[in-house]
Amino acid sequence: MGRTRAKDTEHPQARLDHGGIARIVPSEFTTGFELIVDDTPQSHVDLDDPTHLHFEYIVRMGAVIDQLAGGPLTAVHLGAGALTIPRYIEATRPGSRQQVIELEAPLAALVREHLPLPRGASIRLRIGDAREGVRRLPPAIAGSCDLVVSDVYSGAQTPAHLTSIEFYRELAELLAPGGVLLVNVADGPGLAFARRQVATIAEVLPEIGVLADTQVLKGRRFGNLVIAASAAPLPTEWLPRMLAAGPHPAKIAQGAEVTAFVQGARVVTDADAVASPRPDASLFLR
Repeated sequence: MGRTRAKDTEHPQARLDHGGIARIVPSEFTTGFELIVDDTPQSHVDLDDPTHLHFEYIVRMGAVIDQLAGGPLTAVHLGAGALTIPRYIEATRPGSRQQVIELEAPLAALVREHLPLPRGASIRLRIGDAREGVRRLPPAIAGSCDLVVSDVYSGAQTPAHLTSIEFYRELAELLAPGGVLLVNVADGPGLAFARRQVATIAEVLPEIGVLADTQVLKGRRFGNLVIAASAAPLPTEWLPRMLAAGPHPAKIAQGAEVTAFVQGARVVTDADAVASPRPDASLFLR
């Protein structure tokens, strides 16, 4: 997550179907560009170096992806943003086959035009709701994915229908044996939403790791938590050392820590699902 900016018309922009505005602007703090949607930073992309991951939670996703078995990956991404992770995988795992599902056609068109994908990349972009899009994927994808990434936000919130056990069961069906699900969750003090998300995913994929800044993981401030989950043990032998080293120091909670984290948290169903908490606007100020 980043910060608010003054509105302007000097940079490429598009009006989204829900009425908001998406903009692509040069990063004020590093090389590359940021995708801003309704004044909420959504993605950072460095076209000259797709391995440059700027946002903290994306760095943590990249660290998990780096632990997966070597070679090309089969991946499904829910939520396109500026296609940061698909670009990263293409750069670090040439020959990977990737499917991306994005609700907003104007956003996808804006990114394709002004932040073009590498020539020859096998990245298929599909337009539609994430949950419906999963159901429309080619049947051969089921059971073949090394990686599924769920990073869907409408503005600054994850829609309720993408938080339930029924939804996560559909995602689990895409995974190959040993495949990994990565979910980006944003939450604040108390972490009531995140705890329920971890408890829900653990009912479907029992091997769980939660990656976050220590203060976020303790529920002391609003931020992003990355949930990594699999039916098989996660390949995380070297991950704690990598996360502690930075550039954004963090930790991974596993085993007994996860059990304690979810204690008393109820599993989310379609019947009682709610959207993720809305962050205070001051969060995006630097």
